[in-house]
Amino acid sequence: MPRPIEIVPATPGMLPELSALLGLLFAQESDFAPDPDAQLRGLEMIIDAPALGRILVARQGDEVLGMVGLLFTLSTALGAKVAMLEDMVVTPAARGEGIGGRLLEAAVALAEREGCRRVTLLTDGDNLTAQRFYARHGFNASAMQPWRRLLGVKA
Repeated sequence: MPRPIEIVPATPGMLPELSALLGLLFAQESDFAPDPDAQLRGLEMIIDAPALGRILVARQGDEVLGMVGLLFTLSTALGAKVAMLEDMVVTPAARGEGIGGRLLEAAVALAEREGCRRVTLLTDGDNLTAQRFYARHGFNASAMQPWRRLLGVKA
């Protein structure tokens, strides 16, 4: 019987797997040449500073299946803490298992627990599958992107 899939905060010991996941993500970018060292420093900074953000990981036992980054900031318009979801990626072997949706839901729940008033995520304007998914999960588009969801926390 396979082990259950868990959504957990990233730890420093997961950095090699997280770096590999970012490599998968950025390999799809035709107009962007990422710096692997800068990526690793960014991951370390977020893991070391929970007030700055969190990286959530989907794992099955010791195997990392996917990740999503959640960054915190303050909105001058809302006068409240807000979050941005970025760099969601799932390993090719785990695609189609609903892991992306579970990561998204866990990240939104974490943002709400952290007192955030809004979660924003970006998607490509031509990614209709992503847009439909976000719309089903309560996100509203501002033009084509970004997608935003207001949370139930009082500002």
